[in-house]
Amino acid sequence: MTKHVSSSDRAATDGHVPAGLASNRPDPVTPGPGQESVWDYPRPPRVEPVPDRIRILADGLVIADSTRALRVLETAGAPVYYVPPQDVHPDFLAPTSHRSFCEFKGEAGYWTIVLPSRAIPNAAWSYSEPSPGYESIRDYVAFYAWAVDEAWVGDERATPQPGRFYGGWVTSRIVGPFKGGSGSLGW
Repeated sequence: MTKHVSSSDRAATDGHVPAGLASNRPDPVTPGPGQESVWDYPRPPRVEPVPDRIRILADGLVIADSTRALRVLETAGAPVYYVPPQDVHPDFLAPTSHRSFCEFKGEAGYWTIVLPSRAIPNAAWSYSEPSPGYESIRDYVAFYAWAVDEAWVGDERATPQPGRFYGGWVTSRIVGPFKGGSGSLGW
């Protein structure tokens, strides 16, 4: 294992690595046939079309269903799936005041999923004015797999990327280890 601190972590600390931030970068799992290693994904992230159908369900209701989704791939993270707005059921989303900032994609606005029986706050996000290079995801909506009942990539039900910060979806087609879990700060 080698010590590794990302350039963004270094930049955020004026080039100095605070005590406790540096962590051991794990050895990537070797992908099998038909699999991808998240450690082969680029930084800055890459956007690409998804050949599979993407579906999001909550309380048995279809929140989104698309064959035109895009995925964002970034080193050590599970793919994040972005659904075109016309493939998201508009009655189930309400904008919130929550915002976050990605050093690559820009400022994200968040959405609450509003269902007849409950609301799921800040369960989805989108970029209304993404940074240059990420214009293709403008207004596309990404969903946290941990916030919904079902997140599907093709015929496979995805599981959430570890932790609750990153929005990646884990399937059998990718191998890690994945950032976001305990001990991964600074990967």
